[in-house]
Amino acid sequence: MDGGSPLVTKLAHFVQLSGEDVRVLDALCVKEERFEAGTDIVLDGDVPRSAFVLTQGMAFRYRLLPDGKRQILTFMIPGDIFGLHAFLLRAMDHSICTLVPTRLAAISRATVFDLFEHHPRIGAALWWSALQQEAINRERIVALGRRSARGRVAYLLCELVWRLMAVGLAEDDAIQLPLTQAELADALGLTPVHINRILQEMRRNELITLAHHRLRLRNVERLQEIAGFNQDYLLFGGAPREVRSYIDILERKRIDHRRT
Repeated sequence: MDGGSPLVTKLAHFVQLSGEDVRVLDALCVKEERFEAGTDIVLDGDVPRSAFVLTQGMAFRYRLLPDGKRQILTFMIPGDIFGLHAFLLRAMDHSICTLVPTRLAAISRATVFDLFEHHPRIGAALWWSALQQEAINRERIVALGRRSARGRVAYLLCELVWRLMAVGLAEDDAIQLPLTQAELADALGLTPVHINRILQEMRRNELITLAHHRLRLRNVERLQEIAGFNQDYLLFGGAPREVRSYIDILERKRIDHRRT
């Protein structure tokens, strides 16, 4: 079972959520904080205050180098969760900034523990979400270390479309893409001029349409070939059968315990 919120839609890719699971997850997102575009919501060196789920908008993780250069690490979209384990840290080692007007819902430390202790399906799905983020980080390392400039751009555009499709925020391989060429450059280790040249080439070759911050992938197979990958690393195939069976056992035990 899934629901309308991006968080529920995302986690339902891993396990089938019960009605109770959906209500619990929806309740996490009720009390939102609003941030304008270009707002730092977490700064490098901050003491972590809570986890949060991004409910609307878009943000990015980044590091600033001593010379002022910026490396964008990953992009956060609706349904993404930040800081489930951040309370283990003394201070943050990166910053998070909004790209557009964005809404977040804070998740307290006590709530995080409660989710893992009393909601087996949600807990497993949150672990899966963390594993997906690790996979995204690995793919970013491969892109920056081994892909050509064209391959880096193709990879990132495909990834953003696939991730937004998975939470119900894309249609026909098209998304809203509020990124500037400077932000793409900071994410991919290129210059804005180089990014512009590659995007123009992709338009000419009818691989993409990009206008007024709306991106459409017109030839996904060719873009995947240029990037040298497919979307399997995003782990949208769901939990293995043995994992689903184990989660079902935990859920039945939880229900039986509540009845006694």
